[in-house]
Amino acid sequence: LLARLMSPLSLAEVESDILRRVRALLRELDGHHPSCQSDRGMLRWTLHKKIDQDPSTSCVLVRILVKELERAERGDCRHHIIPLLHTLMYTLIQAPCIPDELCARVYDFCKRLLTLPKPFCTIGLDYASRLKVERTAPGTLYQRMVISEQSLRSEPYPYQEKIFIFADPELLPEAICHALLSDTEAAQVAQSPRGCMSCVVTHALQAALGDTCDIHGLRARLQALPPGDVEHWFQQVVAAVECAGSEGGSDRGQHTARLERIYHALLGSVPAGNAPQEGLQGTPLPKPNISFHLWTEVEQLWKELVLFLRPLSQSCEPDCLSQELDPLEMPDILSDCECCEQSRCSVLSTDSGIERDLPAAAEEPCAPCAADAEHSRLHRKGGIKKKPSPLDSVAFLQAGSGGPAGKAAGKLPRRSGMLPEPAAPLQRLHTARVLLLGDDRILGRLAQAYLSLRKRETRRVFLTPRLNLQFYHIPVVPGQPNPSTAGHAGPEELCEVAGYLGRADPWYESNISTLGHMIPKLATMPSSPSRALVTDLFLTDVIAYYARMGIQPVCFQVHAVKILFQDPAQEPAEDVFLTELLARVQDSPSHRELNTAKKRTALDGPGADLTVTYRKVVLSDREKELALSLRSTGLLVKAIPAEEAEELGCLSVTITEIIRINNLAGRSFSAVANRLKTRNIKIRSPEQRPFTVRLDKDSRRTYRDVISLEVSPCLEPSYCLQKTRTMKLSLHETEDVGLVKYLPKSLLLPINTFAGVIQ
Repeated sequence: LLARLMSPLSLAEVESDILRRVRALLRELDGHHPSCQSDRGMLRWTLHKKIDQDPSTSCVLVRILVKELERAERGDCRHHIIPLLHTLMYTLIQAPCIPDELCARVYDFCKRLLTLPKPFCTIGLDYASRLKVERTAPGTLYQRMVISEQSLRSEPYPYQEKIFIFADPELLPEAICHALLSDTEAAQVAQSPRGCMSCVVTHALQAALGDTCDIHGLRARLQALPPGDVEHWFQQVVAAVECAGSEGGSDRGQHTARLERIYHALLGSVPAGNAPQEGLQGTPLPKPNISFHLWTEVEQLWKELVLFLRPLSQSCEPDCLSQELDPLEMPDILSDCECCEQSRCSVLSTDSGIERDLPAAAEEPCAPCAADAEHSRLHRKGGIKKKPSPLDSVAFLQAGSGGPAGKAAGKLPRRSGMLPEPAAPLQRLHTARVLLLGDDRILGRLAQAYLSLRKRETRRVFLTPRLNLQFYHIPVVPGQPNPSTAGHAGPEELCEVAGYLGRADPWYESNISTLGHMIPKLATMPSSPSRALVTDLFLTDVIAYYARMGIQPVCFQVHAVKILFQDPAQEPAEDVFLTELLARVQDSPSHRELNTAKKRTALDGPGADLTVTYRKVVLSDREKELALSLRSTGLLVKAIPAEEAEELGCLSVTITEIIRINNLAGRSFSAVANRLKTRNIKIRSPEQRPFTVRLDKDSRRTYRDVISLEVSPCLEPSYCLQKTRTMKLSLHETEDVGLVKYLPKSLLLPINTFAGVIQ
């Protein structure tokens, strides 16, 4: 409203203002931060907000960004290309209408990126394919984004997306969790499916017809229609746009003519050519579907993903699936065989197992529900006494294969020679964008949950062929970290993953890493209209921008650790970590052991004798196994490299060695830090002196009375299963053969950024 009341600026003034903002963005990328530190991370947001207030200036911004891209291509400024290209595409998607000659320049630039190394060629190919569709059918990118993010029903484009925000309530203050929950819920309440359909219709017609489209009359007409009619015109527009954007579709002229007929039919009696000459009017891009979750258990992530694919309201079993239970209170869907055996009892079977012994009536089903009757007759009731639940039912999982992503199960082939009908290939129609709020400790929990998810998928595949899973991370550093969970780590030490992502991708550092200190401040602002305005416009916009444009993964190696305890009766433990492992020699608990330890300390120094076996990493990438014995007070294993040039899969181990020094004054001891690079390491205490092990800087994941541990890259569960099957068939084969050679060996955790790792 203020922008409309102000006097309009001339075109030259508008271009000068936008150019100044773009140059400020580039200076920030070069390391010249703004004088006001509170402006860090907000330059991109304020630029796009300015275009939202005056959509007619979107062409000006696109033209300036194209010039800056061409200048960065000619000069030695490759680090400017990806940020500028993301800014340009985000503007182009929301722009009401962009001339074809301008889109052609952007398309040609993206094709030239194919000659550059990754990630430039990857991003260039992705955007070039999108622009090719957009040039044929303007408005396609906007339409597809809204349909998928809002899960609107559409047969030509049946994709769905959702953003899951996970936060650990023990790591973040309650005020931050409550504020983020309120903001995400408010963003969802403010929009409806009808409003999103109207946005798609309005934007598609204006993108095709340009300034001849009466945008005000169109909005008034859609507002007056009943919801059923709005959906009818929405389906008409979607079908026309997708037909033109698909392969073999019509050219741009035919697409414009088709949408013009829909436009006149929608307006009805409004005469053509009476559109008010007010310039292009923008159509706001609705907020994506965001849900906020407090992460209280490891299996919660998997349960939310299953419910995203198969909501309880869409299930078809009347007995167990009609119960509306809290997803957090439901038992696991896929339980281990040992767990199932505990709840089984013996049942006498009267079925001989011979096909000819079956009743003849079941041989030729004639009723429509014969398949269901046959299924119920063959079902052995009472075999498992465990009370069923919605997520325990195998039929619940199999129902996910019905519809466009798969084929429902038919009747069993009874006669000899009958082959089952081939199932339709599954498509990944759902995309789950899981965003982790917090520091390295919540990413450690993510590594645990991801390994558990991969194990479940190895035993019984369900999510993998149907769901595209993407991970995102926004660092949040509370002002006073919880000492009970953070140990002695500082705010910067708790965000090593975000620091590495920021060094690898400057656009991530500029837009996401800077939120670490800003989110707590915005969340703890007193309730007022200004607070609601800032949080709603900024936090949700940045989260949406990150999820929409950050599609390049950085893969982190997950490491497995096997732990042996001092008590022989205690079972060994297996766990994983993502960032670091800290081991320290612990004090002796008993008085007798304490006196013995004091005597040993006086003679040999503090700490304990350790035997370290590791594989040394050399430049030739050949592994050489070494062993050493030393006296140490502890060691620190780092999995995140301190510098961008270092390899991600390599471990940096720092061992604090105690050196005894004999001189004229007597015996003294000094601590020396030994550093080594390895991928596998084994630590053992020959004198059975226990030590404590802490994983991922989280004191909740601390193991005590440990006498031995072994660290190695965590293997992909599907690789382990296939390797076991291969070994059973060929007992003498030691190397990977057959299908095993083509499976990923290590478990990698991908976290998306805007560019991945820029070489």
